[in-house]
Amino acid sequence: MAKAPVLTPQADDFPRWYQDLINKAELADNGPVRGTMVIRPYGYGLWERMQQEMDARIKGAGAQNAYFPLFIPQSYLTREAEHVEGFAPELAVVTHGGGKELEEPVVVRPTSETIINEYFSKWVQSYRDLPLLINQWANVVRWEMRPRVFLRTSEFLWQEGHTAHATYEDARDYAARIHREVYADFMVNVLGIDVVLGRKTPHERFAGAINTLTLEGMMGDGKALQLGTSHELGQNFAKAFDTRYLSKEGSRELVWQTSWGVSTRMVGGLIMAHGDDNGLRIPPRLAPVQVVVLAIKGDDAVLAKVREIGDELTAAGIRVQVDDRTDTPFGRRAVDWELKGVPARIEIGPRDLESGTAMLARRIPGGKEPVLLDALAGLLPTVLEEDQALLLRQSRERREERTSDVGSIEEAAEVATAGGWARIPWADLGPAGEAKLAEQSVSVRCLIAADGSVPDADDAPGTVAIVARAY
Repeated sequence: MAKAPVLTPQADDFPRWYQDLINKAELADNGPVRGTMVIRPYGYGLWERMQQEMDARIKGAGAQNAYFPLFIPQSYLTREAEHVEGFAPELAVVTHGGGKELEEPVVVRPTSETIINEYFSKWVQSYRDLPLLINQWANVVRWEMRPRVFLRTSEFLWQEGHTAHATYEDARDYAARIHREVYADFMVNVLGIDVVLGRKTPHERFAGAINTLTLEGMMGDGKALQLGTSHELGQNFAKAFDTRYLSKEGSRELVWQTSWGVSTRMVGGLIMAHGDDNGLRIPPRLAPVQVVVLAIKGDDAVLAKVREIGDELTAAGIRVQVDDRTDTPFGRRAVDWELKGVPARIEIGPRDLESGTAMLARRIPGGKEPVLLDALAGLLPTVLEEDQALLLRQSRERREERTSDVGSIEEAAEVATAGGWARIPWADLGPAGEAKLAEQSVSVRCLIAADGSVPDADDAPGTVAIVARAY
């Protein structure tokens, strides 16, 4: 009788595979309140690595970290009409505290444009205070009707950047810099996901923005996932909060602003972009544990060698975990590390000691091969970089193979429904076609220029719409 698979095969039921993997790789659990999640240590370790990589890039772009309150007076949100209208269905509102009804209800932070602008209006006095570049790592609450762990939850973790500038051009260029140098660099070179950089249509823009830049990744089932956004806010919030500066010429001017963010949704994207029927495949540059060294048996000499190899690899700059839990069967441990997607396993037993070798199992391309024990520290950095490049290449090849150029709305819907992406000239689609696609649960993920770059305007000549089903 055939042994049942550890995970539901992707081809049978991709959503079930996703949920199985989250559970069996010990990434997260559902929280006690519908739509919330408990992130388990291994899943949080992935988020911590994302934070570290992102935080370094954000600071490299000149932003500083700060923190703003979780509770926002409801009156703040009503100052920017389009913003509050866009978030109204998702708001969680507190009306009582300390056993009494509050004089003014407070909103649990859905995003922080309003409260941050309240303080920007105090902090910005003259052109010398600009640009003001602030980022915060925080949790937010957006009441979710159809929750999915990591992808759509009522509470999630993220970073949100907020900036104020003296000119439109400076704000526009900074939003584009975050889009390209922070988000795209991280997603391509660390997550190993070959994202498409584009511009959101007016219908899909962030509430209160004049332009939204997006990064879209193709998941293993051909659907699109928005992995991050960078917004030009224009002067909408500056007008609402009277955020002005004294110019060099002595006039009082409204600032120009941006906001931008990525969230724990990236963990879900990582799972769906790279995972296979055996579990996760974690890009080596991201992996909290790049190499696990396993003792096959509880032999004293084996245990000593396993720990010695662990120390050598750590000294070589590799993130290592030694697995010497020989009271747990080796096969079970190997399957567990396979599920967790650790890029490389070094398996050592008594016979390996006799031959001076270890078995190297590579998670990303698959397969095993014997390697000299003395060669491991020199070999593994090269192996990890090869496997990092392989994941990115596979991501790019999947997107290219499953993207089709089409000439009609009907063809675009057909391609998206079949599990691919469609490219169609925006001039042939337009807002009316976008609305027609939405009736079939298909959306315009972004607009790109004919050469694949980000267009300067929605109606720029040659602009192409990327159409897909989305998470």
